[in-house]
Amino acid sequence: MTDSDSLVFVVDDDDSVRRALARLIQSAGYRVETFGSAHAFLDRMRANTCPACLVLDIQLPDLSGLELQRELNAALPIIFITGYGDIPMTVGAMKAGATDFLPKPVRDTDLLRAIGQAFERLAQTHAAHRELDAIRVRLGRLTPREREVMALVVTGRLNKQVAGELGTVEKTIKAHRARVMAKMEVTSLAELVRVADKVGLGGAAGTRTSH
Repeated sequence: MTDSDSLVFVVDDDDSVRRALARLIQSAGYRVETFGSAHAFLDRMRANTCPACLVLDIQLPDLSGLELQRELNAALPIIFITGYGDIPMTVGAMKAGATDFLPKPVRDTDLLRAIGQAFERLAQTHAAHRELDAIRVRLGRLTPREREVMALVVTGRLNKQVAGELGTVEKTIKAHRARVMAKMEVTSLAELVRVADKVGLGGAAGTRTSH
């Protein structure tokens, strides 16, 4: 993802601030759209499909920045800017997932650094979602018995122990385990444990499905 693919929304009720921020952000190679109110931004945001982050003033005429943050529910990274910030407000915003909280007047380097971090965080989130989707697709290829074997194997049980719990022989478990490894596209137990943890399978590892 290049900077020119990335969109920065700026929401501030001060027109001079919006213009200054837009010039700075554009100079760094990002696309910029500015809004004077939360509701104007929300109308545009709902139609957005490209990677984006939000530079948001805490004091707005319709919704406060914190109210808008709650409305967005982590839909995109937020960088708060404010001339009125205090410690409790900052802590609340950061706990709710804000990328940064910058006092006005904002230093150019601080804002551009925060925007860069916001897009790095967004890329990491998208990559994690893609990986999780791919794991779920592979998991869907397993038979019920193979899922059962996988759930037990990732707890560290030996093939002999799994066979005893499932009422079968070790040779059969070895075959199931080999098919699980192939279908899940992993080559080691450590990899299998990692992907199982990502879909929460390890937490249910001690349970046995009915036949």
